[in-house]
Amino acid sequence: MCPQTLDSESILGASMASPCFGNHDSAYANGDGNVADHDSIPAPGSDEPSTDWQEEVRHGGSLRHVDLETGVNGWASPPGRLFQVRGSKYFSKKHKSASGDSLFKPLGVDWLRSHCKLEHALARRDNRVMQALLRAHARGQSSKSFIFAVNLQIPGRDFHHAIFYFVTDEPILHGSLLHRFIHEEDDAFRNSRFKLVNRIVKGPWIVRATVGNYAACLLGKALTCNYYKGSNYFEIDVDISSSALANAILHLALGYINSVTVDMAFLIEAQAEEELPERILGAVRIAQIEMSSARVVEEPLDDSPRMPVRESSWKKFSRSISLLGQGSKSFKDKDKEARVCET
Repeated sequence: MCPQTLDSESILGASMASPCFGNHDSAYANGDGNVADHDSIPAPGSDEPSTDWQEEVRHGGSLRHVDLETGVNGWASPPGRLFQVRGSKYFSKKHKSASGDSLFKPLGVDWLRSHCKLEHALARRDNRVMQALLRAHARGQSSKSFIFAVNLQIPGRDFHHAIFYFVTDEPILHGSLLHRFIHEEDDAFRNSRFKLVNRIVKGPWIVRATVGNYAACLLGKALTCNYYKGSNYFEIDVDISSSALANAILHLALGYINSVTVDMAFLIEAQAEEELPERILGAVRIAQIEMSSARVVEEPLDDSPRMPVRESSWKKFSRSISLLGQGSKSFKDKDKEARVCET
């Protein structure tokens, strides 16, 4: 399935020019051949024209923006150097090295609960990120901002959604791996390249023993991913219910989620020499969150049956992370009973 493309006027009420690109130095580089420093978040009141709306988003979600080292029940921004990725000599020496700065700045996290699965979050009329960007456009600001979002859809009695937002104000280079991934290639290509790297920062021994302290996986091979493209955003929805998950950690309890801190980085896997070195697109730390901190998203319901109660959200989520940690390949069985909320 090709990514769904929506006209920006129908979503934002204002048209936006497509980014102009051109890269000759690195598959991941920006306009000057270097990767922009996105690990340092501009402070409120700085001179950056997009700071106001980005700060509004960063601090406006149901999940708090917290200190990287000491924060709990919130999210933070781990630096790229914490993640090992394929280096410039990977194919000859199998050498991995610390990633450089992420290509996108961390923008915000939404932790949501709903009766049904939320898809294409950035096209929803109630999406706070796009609302904030629209207000910035009305002020004549941030016309070049481009948002990258990952929506983890976690089934259970109710659906939970962890939506991670990242942003860049730099043009994405024509010919770069990132440009190809977003604008040129099909979903088969995306599924073969979209990678998650996760590291357990803090957690009970059973979580570390089952998941592993550090793991990488091609998400599109292990789980069903749906891709949505607009003129100023690209969203990836990851359906956790789409995989048969390892039985070894079924006993993991719902309560573990508030004692686990995990770093997650998203990137496009380099599979050719000219695509090296890899760079992470964006990274987020989820620190000991509470299930109850999820904001409830109410939707009008029809008479169709709800998804049966099968497993707790945490069990589904933890089993998924275990699967990813083991580098499992895709499974065939899909949960067809999950109902999608209307926008």
